[in-house]
Amino acid sequence: MNASCDFAQFEKDLASVAEQTEHALAYYLSRDFSPLYRRPNESSHAEEPSVLKLVDAMAYSTLSGGKRIRPYLTLSVCRMLGGNEEAALTLACALEMIHTYSLIHDDLPCVDNDDLRRGRPTNHKVFGEAGALFAGDALLTYAFEVATHARLSSDAIVSAVRALSEGAGHYGMLGGQMTDMDAEQKELSIEELCALHDMKTGALIRTAARLGCLSAEIDDVHIFDSIDSYASDIGYAFQIVDDVLDRYGDSRLLGKNIGSDAQSCKNTFLTFFSREEAMNRAKALTERAVMTVSAYEGSENLVLLAQYLLQRNK
Repeated sequence: MNASCDFAQFEKDLASVAEQTEHALAYYLSRDFSPLYRRPNESSHAEEPSVLKLVDAMAYSTLSGGKRIRPYLTLSVCRMLGGNEEAALTLACALEMIHTYSLIHDDLPCVDNDDLRRGRPTNHKVFGEAGALFAGDALLTYAFEVATHARLSSDAIVSAVRALSEGAGHYGMLGGQMTDMDAEQKELSIEELCALHDMKTGALIRTAARLGCLSAEIDDVHIFDSIDSYASDIGYAFQIVDDVLDRYGDSRLLGKNIGSDAQSCKNTFLTFFSREEAMNRAKALTERAVMTVSAYEGSENLVLLAQYLLQRNK
């Protein structure tokens, strides 16, 4: 296998999905979609300057680019299982709105107090703390509305909404974020750190994979479990690489400041392992993920995704 050639094509596919996602997200945040704009004979609250400012704040962070790894995962699982790609893209947009809201709130002074995200000033630096808070709240709420527009059976939509809620909620991403904050200035065991990241980072990655399964409307528990195991392993590997990049990465490539984990006295995988040991652990997780998903026909993109996330530098 010519890895460089495969990664070149993979990066084109990743960029294509990112472009698809960007267009779809722009549509969902536009006058063309919002039902508030579809009442020409009535006074629309959507014309209120404060509402328009809120939408601008939502769009500022949502449409700020990024690799769109989670949408790529959703669509790749969907394609592998022969699902509805249009529905998968809708669900991926809902998840990306939740992911974006989490980043907006993460950057707030009361959490990580960051002033740079994807090479641009963070949301609260542009729209103020209250504006950023409301933009995040609005994206979280709107995500569930967008999910209901996926052209799937009502049972599949209910399952998708449940998956989004579980992945983002107190036993998922938010629980992980709260645990992460509480763990600052404290010493965790490696088991506690893994449990933290299983929620904080892993939950939305597993949700992305689950949404891909739901877009194919499958009911095979074995398939769900296999895809979940794959997503769990690449989620852990993703976090390990993130920890390494936060200490050793290039801020110009990352589009954000490095060293924030150390400044916040956070526990990371580098608390327990050397750089080489941490990357070997990520490699082992990646190999296991590849072995899990390789059993499925048409899994090539998921294999390359796992390998790409291991070797990324941003």
